[in-house]
Amino acid sequence: MQGFGPTIFAEMSALAARTGSLNLGQGFPDSDGPSSLLEDAVDAIRAGRNQYPPGSGEPELLAAVAEHQHRFHGLAVDPATEVLVTTGATEAVAASVLALCEPGDEVIVLEPAYDAYAAAIALAGGVQRSVPLRATATGFTVDADALRAAFSERTRLLLLNTPHNPTGAVLTAAELAVVAELAAAHDVVVVTDEVYEHLVYDGLRHLPIATLPGMAERTLTVSSAGKTFSVTGWKVGWLTGPADLVTAVRTVKQFVTFSGGAPFQPAVARALALPDAFFAELAGDHQRRRDLLCEGLRAAGFEVRVPAGSYFVVADPRPLGFDDGTQLCRRLPELAGVVGVPVSAFCTPGGEAAAEVRPLVRFTFCKRDAVLSEAVERLQRLRTH
Repeated sequence: MQGFGPTIFAEMSALAARTGSLNLGQGFPDSDGPSSLLEDAVDAIRAGRNQYPPGSGEPELLAAVAEHQHRFHGLAVDPATEVLVTTGATEAVAASVLALCEPGDEVIVLEPAYDAYAAAIALAGGVQRSVPLRATATGFTVDADALRAAFSERTRLLLLNTPHNPTGAVLTAAELAVVAELAAAHDVVVVTDEVYEHLVYDGLRHLPIATLPGMAERTLTVSSAGKTFSVTGWKVGWLTGPADLVTAVRTVKQFVTFSGGAPFQPAVARALALPDAFFAELAGDHQRRRDLLCEGLRAAGFEVRVPAGSYFVVADPRPLGFDDGTQLCRRLPELAGVVGVPVSAFCTPGGEAAAEVRPLVRFTFCKRDAVLSEAVERLQRLRTH
């Protein structure tokens, strides 16, 4: 793990706390999730559900995840053998890589990428093969030629993330079809991080790659309660997929955390059964906040690519005279009393993707309206710098 220091999120959150700045860097909401979810957790605590839950997860949550996959995506999942509850999505991804990747195996990652992916690959002794997402005027897209060139006889896994952090891209059916074609041709397992599956905007729909022909048997799908229900600190995640792959991941997971979140698991199980109106309102509310932040960033002088999903907006400060996102983020508390995260922190240092996104900054919009309004007002100061 040499070369892996404190995460950029920890650094920027500490900077926000130290300077009293508004934290639009780390993606956690500043308000709690649905009251029914919170009350269900309280009831579970008072009912004594505070000891180790089963290693695979509480049966009601396993069943609820399976029903969720069928309800929203049409996927048939056996809760007894094809679902595993994890300590957040991060553990699900890490345990999958540790279970399926031998030292020297290659793992393809689309960059920018959530920083935990690189750490998991390093822990497994794997070799990361980075494929840069290409920035366009409207967003970020998969470069099919670059992706095709990344595969080799050593490729074991492909880590996918859609809706995507940090770019907000939602991979299209055509892009996913290319991934599926290449994964099948090279007999590669896809581990897909879909924690923002219910945060998709502008009438778009999230399409799990496991729904594509031939992909269910080679895909591990990861999600969690944290983003959907605004309880990121609960760390209740899960993965679904073929029984043999889930068994392999469970074998690793049992020696990492064994189990956790005892009173939270039954609460999340009930929340997954909330009516469609809840999930529609969730997306609509975040779309409105997205638009508020995008409008404010443009007014402050940034160029903005409007995200199709997730919690995040990628902003380009070059029109304001800044061409290094890392330097700007470290100065933003002083200049504007706001904290963001440089997009280059989501890339392999010195790599092609890092060079392409070097100027860019990620801001989160999963905050109260008053916080977002104050933040964009403060960012107006950059115009006079």
